[in-house]
Amino acid sequence: MSDDNESNEILNEFLVESYEGLDQLDRDLIELESRGSSPELIGRVFRCVHTIKGTCGFLGFGTLESVAHVGENLLSKVRDGAIGISPELTSTLLSMIDAVRGMLNDIEAEGKERDTDHSALIARLTALTDGTATETLVARPDVAMSVGQSHTPARRIGDILVEQGHVNEGDVAAAMQEQESGVEARVGEILVARGVTSASSVKEALDTQQDARASHVADSSIRVDVSLLDRLMNLVGELVLARNQILQCTASNADSALVGTTQRLNLITSELQEGVMKTRMQPIGNVWSKFPRVVRDLAVTCGKQVTMVMEGAETELDKTIIEAIKDPLTHIVRNSIDHGIESPRDRVMNDKSPEGRLVLRAFHEGGQVNIEIIDDGAGIDPARLRNKAIEKGLLTAEAAARLSDREALHLIFAPGFSTAAKITNVSGRGVGMDVVKTNIEKIGGTVDVTSTQGVGTTLRIKIPLTLAIIPGLIVGSGGDRFAIPQVSLLELVRLEAEEARQRVEMIYDSPVYRLRGKLLPLVRLNHILGRAHTPWPNEAGASEDALNIVILQTDGIPFGLVVDQINDTEEIVVKPLGKLIKSISAFAGATIMGDGRVALILDVHGLAQRAGLLANHDRDRAAAEQRAETRTAGEPTQTLLLFGFGGSHRMALPLSEIARLEEFSPNMVEHTGRYDVVQYRDRIMPLVRLATVLEGVTSTANDTDLLQVIVYAHEDQYVGLVVDQILDIVESTVNVQRRRRAGTVLGSAVIQDKVTDILDIRRLVHGVEEDFLATSTPIESREVALHG
Repeated sequence: MSDDNESNEILNEFLVESYEGLDQLDRDLIELESRGSSPELIGRVFRCVHTIKGTCGFLGFGTLESVAHVGENLLSKVRDGAIGISPELTSTLLSMIDAVRGMLNDIEAEGKERDTDHSALIARLTALTDGTATETLVARPDVAMSVGQSHTPARRIGDILVEQGHVNEGDVAAAMQEQESGVEARVGEILVARGVTSASSVKEALDTQQDARASHVADSSIRVDVSLLDRLMNLVGELVLARNQILQCTASNADSALVGTTQRLNLITSELQEGVMKTRMQPIGNVWSKFPRVVRDLAVTCGKQVTMVMEGAETELDKTIIEAIKDPLTHIVRNSIDHGIESPRDRVMNDKSPEGRLVLRAFHEGGQVNIEIIDDGAGIDPARLRNKAIEKGLLTAEAAARLSDREALHLIFAPGFSTAAKITNVSGRGVGMDVVKTNIEKIGGTVDVTSTQGVGTTLRIKIPLTLAIIPGLIVGSGGDRFAIPQVSLLELVRLEAEEARQRVEMIYDSPVYRLRGKLLPLVRLNHILGRAHTPWPNEAGASEDALNIVILQTDGIPFGLVVDQINDTEEIVVKPLGKLIKSISAFAGATIMGDGRVALILDVHGLAQRAGLLANHDRDRAAAEQRAETRTAGEPTQTLLLFGFGGSHRMALPLSEIARLEEFSPNMVEHTGRYDVVQYRDRIMPLVRLATVLEGVTSTANDTDLLQVIVYAHEDQYVGLVVDQILDIVESTVNVQRRRRAGTVLGSAVIQDKVTDILDIRRLVHGVEEDFLATSTPIESREVALHG
């Protein structure tokens, strides 16, 4: 069924373009005759006839192709100046146009050409081309009248009556002979007069003919400049904003007439918006149509055999997005053939079919369009990507070793990265995949890659249906409003205070919510945007308000975004960001709300990145793989926190010794005795700046920087260790080379291929506690002493 629809669309497009071209030819030929000669007009006439000839040959319309072919030959001589413009030439070309128009009418009405004799016209065109024409052609009255007239399907009344079973072909032929002999009556009237059929049958045939004219394919479509559609879309966007404002103003109005009018305006605006958006939608098959040729040529160039399969070519996208993804998709297809699919010899050696398979698949899901480019080639080797990144200086050996396989695969999107053994005219210059990713992200999309060695590679692209108007969830945080694109929204959860205390858990001091048996990481929007820290439900000083959680997903990773309020969904008009905040990854755009205020549109992927969720996801998976390998080897492991000073000095301590990781503003620091302190959880917590108490440690932190603090808890006392930066959490086997003289540093070990000092935090804190507690009597004891 989809192949038939596609064929019909191609045929209809051919008919519309041909009809438009013929109408223009009528005007051009008349103008050409009056002007005598015009290279521009002659070139335009030639190109139109050439296009019709080439397309009808492709579609298998032989008779039409033969007429257009001899007309093209004649016009070629005219274009070259070998034949001059004359009334005879113009009349013959106009006759050719009418013949072509008649054949197009037949094709539209019946889906095929009629067996019509055009030998006289072809002979006349050939004679003019060869210069052997001797007679002056006088245009027939019916031909002259047809010039400039609209084209209607050439279904005669007699043919329709035969099709409907009211008469036979012999009756129609006899009626037409009577008409040609001089009887001034129509075919239908003659048939009724002869008693062959009834007047009602002729009326039915006339109605059928009129319906055919009304449904003419050229009259059912119109060409509109894209810039006009863009302007119309912008105006509809402004109308949507005005609609939103009116809805908000009348929400509390008791005037029933005004409310009814507003609702009507809302309905009309929504229908207008949907209609305008549909005018801009095009099937993705318009982009894919050139790929079979690209695949065929590249396969021949690379000495490979490739079969291409396209699924979901009818999936529609906004024209702007269609144009934006054209070049990225072309590059991905070229890469799949050049890098992905092996040569027939290599495939046979690996027990594969000698012919590779490339699949292009498109489908709608969750308000987005998903595009998959799948090949059954050799796949991508993550180890090779790591080595190439080190070789090109993109990563250090240590950083490359820490990459998970998923992270390593994404190196193909790094600027200047290529694994091609040699530069060819197909690929290998290290430009392309980074541009692909950039262009996809510019239109609000994402690109991901998965690969299995020996099996193949899949690139998945997710892009919005349109960029202009999208549904969004309006949320409040810190007194401001934000919009979240609905395509990233999974569900909403509200937890009352007591329920939140029970169901929000802390794992490694990170909050998680157990949703249907799965742990979901939680982040507060206020925290991501750098606002004041708000305690979680099971922390001291937590609010008694309900917890509002917006469950979002990006790159297949779900997480919960905690906001202050969840409002309603609205159709929001996306406006570009200004230069000052364009580079902030947390925001994707802005919109104007119903009250005229601006609200920022959140970038869900950017939020996840800023919260460290994507890195944590890969790190946790890598850690799990590492733990599995360690258990297999039977070696003991430890989970360690890595932190550093001055960019080069690295230290570690067991994660089990740590209560929390915190950040404090410098203005929160106070002083008591010889210690810096902060007020922390209703207690006074001394701060130990390790750079000042440990030998050989130098800090590069500024006085204005946030303090990175490792909190150690012993009984009811907290001690904060101030470091320059928190580096990572790793699970690894540790072979400590101990120092001869005991101290706060136990010794050193090689962790992540770097020498790292192991801190004895208990020994360090013990000295602090003794000194601090000796000079700071607890409040309860002091009160007893004062009143004793």
